[in-house]
Parts: sequence; structure tokens; C-alpha cells
Amino acid sequence: MPVRGSPTTQRGRALDERGPGPCEVVLGVNGTERTLEIEPRVSLLDALREHLQLTGAKKGCDQGTCGACTVWVDGRRVLACLTLAVTCEGHEITTVEGLADKDELHAMQQAFIAEDAFQCGYCTPGQIMSAVALLDEGHAHDDAEIGEWMSGNICRCAAYPRIRAAIRAVRDGTDQAQQADQARQTAHPDQERPDQESAP
Repeated sequence: MPVRGSPTTQRGRALDERGPGPCEVVLGVNGTERTLEIEPRVSLLDALREHLQLTGAKKGCDQGTCGACTVWVDGRRVLACLTLAVTCEGHEITTVEGLADKDELHAMQQAFIAEDAFQCGYCTPGQIMSAVALLDEGHAHDDAEIGEWMSGNICRCAAYPRIRAAIRAVRDGTDQAQQADQARQTAHPDQERPDQESAP
């Protein structure tokens, strides 16, 4: 009769059976390793909000249909209310609190303010997390594509036109910056970019 060993992860580390009571869970959140004592059944959303006091991700439907709880795991959009926190060990979690660079807001956060892309603001953190990912995924060529790939994030206040405007502003601003840089490099191919250091 074959003997079954401990199941392993893709990284080859043995998975110990845990639960049903609280157990140690180590999460990498916004670049910082955090250790929690939670039951294995605790969702990522509850771990963030109730245990780490990161309340940016919102609990809306708690059924994975509204998108208010959107965060990133290894750079990919996930619904934190449907994701078990314990499954995120060994992965990098990013919440809306991790977007800003100290006191400098992310370009998408600035655009949401400039374009008045919210009303009550409850869905805004999830909208922003999806909007940034949307651009990284290359799904913002026109309003129809933006609407399709943002469809998992519901805004009860119906601020969709302003949300799309904010996404376009960041998209076009990025494109213009890249075009200006390319034009400058074409005109002055031997000139170093400001972010380049001279070779030793």
C-alpha cells in the first residue's frame, strides 16, 4: 500500500496541516512581511482589514461581484473577499495603501482626484487598483475596452464616465512622456537620459 507524503507547493516546501483553530500565517504586504495568528478560513480581505488595519480594500458584497475588495497578488488583480489569506503565503500582496510613494500619490490616484472620478468613494480603492492593473495589462486602447476590463468593479454612484476619463488621462500622459523621450533620444542619440548614470 503506497504511503502518501505531505503535499508540497510548487516551490517544494512541505505543507503542514493547519487549523481549524488559529495558526501562524506570514504575509508579504506592500513590501513588508507581516505575521498573523488567524484561522485558515479567514479571507484575505478580513486579514487585511481586521488584523492588519489596512482598510483601503472595502467589503461590499462579500461574494466577489462588486470589486470593492480588489487588491493585487503578485501583480495580478484578485478579489480579496474570495481569497483565503493562507493561500497568499509566499506571494506579494499590494493594497491601495501601497500605491503611493511616501507622500507622492500614484498617478492614477492623482487622476481620480483631478477628474472627480468618485462620489461616495466606497468603491474607489478597488477601482484604482483595477485601473492601474488595466494599464499594465494593456487593456485601455479605447473606452469600450476600458469598460469591458473594468466591468468587475461596480460603482453604485455611476461615476463610470469620470473613471474612464481618469484612466485615459494616465494612459495618455504615459504615452506622451514616452513619445517625448523617444523624440529626444532620436534628436540627441548621444545624450544621456536623466535617469541614466554614466558608466564607470
